[in-house]
Amino acid sequence: MDDFLRLSADTARFGHGAPHAFSFGDDGRLLWFLRSGGPTDPLAGLWVLDTTTGAEALLADPRVLSPEPGELPVAEARLRERTRLVAAGIGSYALSGDGRRAVFPLYGRLYAVACDGDGPEELPVAGPALDPRPDADGSRTAYVADDALHLVPGGRISPDDGARWGLAEFAAAEELGRARGHWWAPDGVRLLAARVDESALPRRWFADPARPQLPAEDFAYPEAGGPNAGVELWVLGPGRPLRLAWDARAFPYLSDAAWESDTEILLTVQDRLQRTVLLLGADPATGLTRELSRTTHPRWVDPLPGTPARLPDGRMLTAADTPAGAARGLAVDGKPLTGDGIQVRRVAGIHQGRLLIEAGLRDPSEQQVLLLDPDTGETTALADGPGVHGALAGAGALLLTSADADGIRRGLRTADGRRLTPVDLSAPLPYRVAPVLERVTEHGIPTALVLPRDHVPGRRLPVLVDAYGGPGYQDISAEPIRWQAKQWWADQGFAVVTVDNRGTPYVSPAFTHAVYRGFSDVTLEDQAAALLALGERHPDLDLDRVGVRGWSYGGYLAALAVLRRPDLYHAAAAGAAPTDFRHYDTAYTERYLGLPAEHPEVYERDALIADAPGLSRPLHLTTGLADDNVHPSHTLRLSRALTDAGRPHQLLALPGVTHMTPGGTREKVMAQQLAFFRRELA
Repeated sequence: MDDFLRLSADTARFGHGAPHAFSFGDDGRLLWFLRSGGPTDPLAGLWVLDTTTGAEALLADPRVLSPEPGELPVAEARLRERTRLVAAGIGSYALSGDGRRAVFPLYGRLYAVACDGDGPEELPVAGPALDPRPDADGSRTAYVADDALHLVPGGRISPDDGARWGLAEFAAAEELGRARGHWWAPDGVRLLAARVDESALPRRWFADPARPQLPAEDFAYPEAGGPNAGVELWVLGPGRPLRLAWDARAFPYLSDAAWESDTEILLTVQDRLQRTVLLLGADPATGLTRELSRTTHPRWVDPLPGTPARLPDGRMLTAADTPAGAARGLAVDGKPLTGDGIQVRRVAGIHQGRLLIEAGLRDPSEQQVLLLDPDTGETTALADGPGVHGALAGAGALLLTSADADGIRRGLRTADGRRLTPVDLSAPLPYRVAPVLERVTEHGIPTALVLPRDHVPGRRLPVLVDAYGGPGYQDISAEPIRWQAKQWWADQGFAVVTVDNRGTPYVSPAFTHAVYRGFSDVTLEDQAAALLALGERHPDLDLDRVGVRGWSYGGYLAALAVLRRPDLYHAAAAGAAPTDFRHYDTAYTERYLGLPAEHPEVYERDALIADAPGLSRPLHLTTGLADDNVHPSHTLRLSRALTDAGRPHQLLALPGVTHMTPGGTREKVMAQQLAFFRRELA
């Protein structure tokens, strides 16, 4: 393994040592976060920064609490996959209502620590604990063990009825942005808990062929067109459990829930095809609900984090495309608040009486932080320089994160105007990458080109398309870490091209919704047209030698490219590719493609299995045999079809490896792919 790949693996892609998972507590006085001890230290500890003194303190060190790291409980490992959490040590924590006490799981054990206490205290648990949540003053903690919801002190609180209690189901955690399943009431007496019935779902199995002595694992998976988990919300506490009543047949997806007060619960529900999103108010005394807001779209309501929501004055904040349809915006009580010049990406909260938003004002690769007046729509920039900026607010304090080609910087502004900087112990990024960004074709498709650092103009280069291309993820962003691997690929002798085709976010609603009722045609059409346009603009790109690589949807794109456009793409490395969306999950797939029974031709057109006999270009397939997102059967079905058709290909099956390819696996795969592309594009 060369120096860059080794560094990338040892630093967890330059994440070790960086502070993350920030939360404000104690009315903005405290800033809690996780951080490991340095650039190659994988074990994150729990820290707090006292904004009155500027001092940081390590409150919980996983090496002290567990000198011999243990195994993660299976349920926690699956939840980490859903939330893309790869950190070892302390992976998550939750604060009490006053923000002075935190609880966290560690290898199935449960700990609590106070900001001014003597150190972590281990709490007794009924089994391997995960997702602990303290009440308002931290005197009691709710947690999940063996699919039941427990209190400490207090014992089991959920009924023993065969359902899973207190956790988010697969669809919510993977696709709907809800990773939790229980919430304390402000009174610290009652709990709102999700009850999940997975009995109707098919089971999927894993077996590790490298460890044949171990039994296979199984889990419930909601396959497109099939049943979803049955999800209910119950109020648990003194007295008889009470179920919240809404039309779950019409609105089966629960994407958010929270206590607004001791007398009201807010929940967000969606229909199966996600064309209608309702914000409901629920009475925890009766279980009755009422509609507070309704957001609709004829294709699908694209998620906008932070909405729908109730403003402090009682008005309703919802996502809304601008009247001209050029931007994703906001509305208050149904009245548009933002115009075509602002692409709203997230509502981060309330700061100084105004909405704190993350939005795009210029190129889609950049993101700014603004204050937005909910009455007038007037904006005030807090961070609007080049790059990607994000924000976290807490009781007058503000944490701003700014990222550009020179790195990532975090600055804390206290309520009284002082400025502090959380310490960052991560490794310096090895490359300062300045990709050539261009918009091409009549659709204004964002593209990026990275050349070798020693490139001499006039020297023709083989092209490597390194892209994702799927809904919900933007590849071309000014955030610098994602460009490190692309520069490494370029320095191996490739012109690296990335294309954000239609269907990806942050250009316009029409751009995003272009993949409605079909992935393959739009994705491949845009990728090919953009590549040809770049070839005309940059004569050093040798379009007679084009490789394409990707993971997940990017793996689908790579395989799709060589199967259907072998005239333009000459070799592909496809990792974790969903080769037949009839076998992918309900919430993601049906949002874009509809129901398989109603649109079988869409699913057939987007599946790759039938294309196998026509393969005429080299294809390198990779799958993790422990991937519970894109199950390895996707890759294995395509490999079997290729074998049956007599089409040569390569298959790399990785025992024990999940969708996130942690622990240096991604870098090892990159090394094999490099050898593949050098051979095939020579």
